[in-house]
Amino acid sequence: MNLEIKRQLINFYDKDVWEHLTVGEHLKMWSNTYADRVAVVDENEELTYRQLKDEVDCYANGLLNQGFCKGDKVLFQLPNSKEFIIILFAMMSIGVIPVIILMGHRYSEVKGILNKTNAKAYIGINRYLGFSYEDMVSNIIEDTKEDLQVYLIGETEKYEKLCTLRQNRKNKFVEELEYKETAIFLLSGGTTGFPKLIPNRHCEFIYLAKELANVTDMNEDTVYLAALPMSHKFALCCPGMIGTLSKGGKVVTCRVSSPDEIIPLIEEQEVSIMALVPTLANMCIEYLKNDDADISSLKYIQIGGSVLDSNLAKKIQEEFNCKLLQLYGMSESLITCSRVLDDDYDRLHTQGKKLSEFDEARIVDENGKEVPDGDFGELIVRGPYTILEYYDSSKLNDTQFTEECFLRTGDRAAKLYGDNYKIVGRVLEMINRAGEKIVPSELENILLTNKNIREVQIVGIPDETLGEKIGVFILKGSTVLTLRDIRNYLVERGLASFKLPDEVQYVDQWPLTSVGKVDKSKLKQQMIK
Repeated sequence: MNLEIKRQLINFYDKDVWEHLTVGEHLKMWSNTYADRVAVVDENEELTYRQLKDEVDCYANGLLNQGFCKGDKVLFQLPNSKEFIIILFAMMSIGVIPVIILMGHRYSEVKGILNKTNAKAYIGINRYLGFSYEDMVSNIIEDTKEDLQVYLIGETEKYEKLCTLRQNRKNKFVEELEYKETAIFLLSGGTTGFPKLIPNRHCEFIYLAKELANVTDMNEDTVYLAALPMSHKFALCCPGMIGTLSKGGKVVTCRVSSPDEIIPLIEEQEVSIMALVPTLANMCIEYLKNDDADISSLKYIQIGGSVLDSNLAKKIQEEFNCKLLQLYGMSESLITCSRVLDDDYDRLHTQGKKLSEFDEARIVDENGKEVPDGDFGELIVRGPYTILEYYDSSKLNDTQFTEECFLRTGDRAAKLYGDNYKIVGRVLEMINRAGEKIVPSELENILLTNKNIREVQIVGIPDETLGEKIGVFILKGSTVLTLRDIRNYLVERGLASFKLPDEVQYVDQWPLTSVGKVDKSKLKQQMIK
């Protein structure tokens, strides 16, 4: 990475793109502008913008009075709730940096993140969905001997209750914050390995949320359902909770990402927009077959998180009877997304256009040379909300950025007509069978047109003769297809013979990573065994 180019980029964004305000200053503006409007609905409780700001101030005071200072890092592991929103804003308002940990992360990941960040405290919940986070933290403290402050929602005998941080007594001194300082740490959404720590500046974080709020047509009448965990960037700020509040809309929290909570909330709260991953959208469609809920308030449904088959996209739009908006992005970088005025074909078959006029994207081959429009290669990006470095990782910073400060996404993509982008999967997921390159999503999309296949995953299996074989995993359904059935089906649809699968297995459920994506590495190991 060329440090002079990095400096020039930051200076340009600072002068022409970023707002010179911190997250806390934005919240103060929103609370003044939308004071008596409802900001948050959590279970049966409502908070207006004024009440939200008051609660944030009380917890910020408590943090300061407990000795928290600007720059301190706090491991933050909470499910969707009013407490998630309040404490998050409280920390960012005083310069304490939340390190957002997913609810699916366990001892190994949390311990590793603690060691990496040298965090001062852990804020979480005693128990959630049958798992004791209190016991997990106890084990981490015992094994690391760290002097970690712990605050938990719920009953706890060992640690402080989170509510003890709520204090009206004001601290006399708050250090001045700078909009270009780190506001929050997000974790990478990769499918394997230890999560990478991704610093987001106040100005980058807000810029992203507000830009996406604009392109998704948000306003004071918007009712956003946080159906996905807000610990993910998608539901947090794409536009998510942050973008909704920036427009004076209402955020409805969904405690558990399941159809039997999502669908009733859409009806009860007259939700106008929500974000889902493809698998959860499919589950909601199945749920609606036996439910007569009125979901006519829905105007838009965002879909992202993994490759979306165009047939499923059409099905989602038809079943929810609203516009489907595709979104592609990473915790680190660029967002491409559908616009509300895009035609059906673009919204259902592509991942949309670059979000910002200041985003830069290139499609390159394995030698780093740009390929013509329409050709596939690796997507590399830079822009006003794309990071220019990972936290405390010189190795990643050396390997993941080009000399010109473009981030290597590792995603295989093409730039199509009208500046739309098509993402087809990870570069490393491409299968090399006897020297021929096979993109898994191509086979997956064809197989999903078979009425006997509900969900399918294609993986490469190591093979001494071929290099890699093509393995098919199918979620169990009504009819079991043999390998011959599958190969014949693909041949009938004109697929080249070198792309035909070599093995097939049926599974009861998908193994998932801690970020909720299908873990293809585990599927691969399962087939090897």
